[in-house]
Amino acid sequence: MGKKAGKNRNEKTTSPFQWVLFAGIIPLLFAVVTTLVVLSLAGMNIFEKAKEAGEKIPVISSVIPTDAKEEAAKLEARVLSLQSDIEDKISEISTLKGKINSQEKERENLIAEQEQLQSKIEELEQIQQENKRAFKEMISTFETMSAKSAAPVLVNMEKEKAIKILSNIKPDTLAKILEKMSPEDAAMYTEQLSAEVNQER
Repeated sequence: MGKKAGKNRNEKTTSPFQWVLFAGIIPLLFAVVTTLVVLSLAGMNIFEKAKEAGEKIPVISSVIPTDAKEEAAKLEARVLSLQSDIEDKISEISTLKGKINSQEKERENLIAEQEQLQSKIEELEQIQQENKRAFKEMISTFETMSAKSAAPVLVNMEKEKAIKILSNIKPDTLAKILEKMSPEDAAMYTEQLSAEVNQER
């Protein structure tokens, strides 16, 4: 029983305060906030209007500083300056993006060119290998030919090719081929071969 009486007493002392809070203050705050939102959405500057109204009332106008307009003008100038800086930065970012894109394209072009050059190098190396194989086959052909048949063929070839073949033939085969040439041709090829050997040294 004593506890119930205590509870009833607490409810009676807090209920008028709660009633004032729920019935008066909260709806008033809601109405003020709603009005501010609606007027803001309507395009009215509520704080500017309040300042103008405050300047007309003598007591409030003494509280508002006289240079508020100057401060507002300074703030507006500062905002404009910051907006200009932002636009400059956006322009700079756009320029840098353009440079990055152009460098990226240039890099892609260089990679494509490098791949083409690599392909050409591989092709040339393959041709070179085939030429070496063909040259070796030619050397082995001359080595299997009789000296009597090989000598006239070499004499009728271009001198550089003939010397290149003679310099790669085995020494005993070379001696037999030179024996079957005329003395003038044999002397000329011997001289060229010795000069080539000296250059390699």
